[in-house]
Amino acid sequence: MSSEPKGRLANLRTRAAITAAKLATTASRATGRGAGGMIGGLIAGAIDPHIMGKLARERPAVLVTGTNGKSTTTRMLAAAMGTTFDIATNDGGDNMDAGIISALMAGKDATHIVLEVDELHVPAVAERLRPQALVLLNLSRDQLDRVGEINKIERALRQAVTDNPDMTVIANCDDVLMTSVAYDAPNVIWVSAGAGWLGDSVTNPRGGGHVIRTPDDWYAVSPLPDGREFRRPQPDWAVTPEGLRTSSGELVDLNLTLPGNANRGNAAQAIAAAVEAFNVPLDKAIASAEAVDSVAGRYSTLKLGEREIHFLLAKNPAGWQEALSMVDRDADGLVIAVNGQVADGEDLSWLWDVQFENFEDVSVKASGERATDLAVRLLYADIDHELVHDPIKAIRSCPPGRIEVLANYTAFRDLKKALTKEEDYSA
Repeated sequence: MSSEPKGRLANLRTRAAITAAKLATTASRATGRGAGGMIGGLIAGAIDPHIMGKLARERPAVLVTGTNGKSTTTRMLAAAMGTTFDIATNDGGDNMDAGIISALMAGKDATHIVLEVDELHVPAVAERLRPQALVLLNLSRDQLDRVGEINKIERALRQAVTDNPDMTVIANCDDVLMTSVAYDAPNVIWVSAGAGWLGDSVTNPRGGGHVIRTPDDWYAVSPLPDGREFRRPQPDWAVTPEGLRTSSGELVDLNLTLPGNANRGNAAQAIAAAVEAFNVPLDKAIASAEAVDSVAGRYSTLKLGEREIHFLLAKNPAGWQEALSMVDRDADGLVIAVNGQVADGEDLSWLWDVQFENFEDVSVKASGERATDLAVRLLYADIDHELVHDPIKAIRSCPPGRIEVLANYTAFRDLKKALTKEEDYSA
């Protein structure tokens, strides 16, 4: 058989996959089952297993990955690059194959691609898209029952970097594991983006021995097998309390709308990627990052009657620790909602890694499907709290005023959906 019929057959399969995906997406939205961001990609990928690479069409692409901050960094990077290019991106946070395929179908006419990618999926996505750049944020323990052991993820990401030597890597040199991923990359931009959670970076991922930290450095006590020292690289870019220091040595202001030190680090890497890998003007990149005020509903503020609800999302110990630092201690109430569904990770032992001990002066409600697990943890933290399984009832049990709501993935999703059905709700 000649190659022409094969080509025709492949094109027919691709067209059929796209048509079926569009129909499924439309049906999903029409029936209120969802936004259609996943179902279309699932169907397209099932009909044509090679459709992701075909949809990418060798367009310049950048992938963003890490345990925490993927959605925020991707949003900032897409905004920055959007000042110069037409961008296709998965801004809904669907970061596995189906969501990526859907984003590429929706952005078929875009000139550039900006994608957040689940850590486990980076090697396969990079193989199909051959990205121009990869942003490495951080690595720490996540949903152990889904993701598995963190050093295995580090080795897989390291192999992806090795397999794409022409790719520019923008890596957080304050994170030991991500530094290890990028350590041998031929084209690497090091960014000092900060390291909030240190519990998973006490040993050398490339050899024996432990890692010693000082305020502005870290190093492994034992050399690598080839005799080299494994040490924090000198950053090209650095986020500081005063602003952002660029690779040219210029110190520029960085005044984000989003709260928290972690988001300053996310912005630093997004800006560095836009400027270094895609030649976006620095002033445009900074202004775009500063303007981001909500990411898929995170950090948003909604109203329920006399209560103003401020939302924070956290999914693992590092994310929870950072989110807790953003909680307004002068708020009139704090609702912590925890589920244990597959998307959250059914193993909630990580609750014992989170430092809840310093919330003595805040009225706390333990809520969600796994509220009892949370309540036990708060009891051992000696935090006065009330157990209210229904998150909406928990919010209503708080005094009128500003209410902080901190939730994990499905608790966040389900609460946002349930709120829209309340008569006194307003966005």
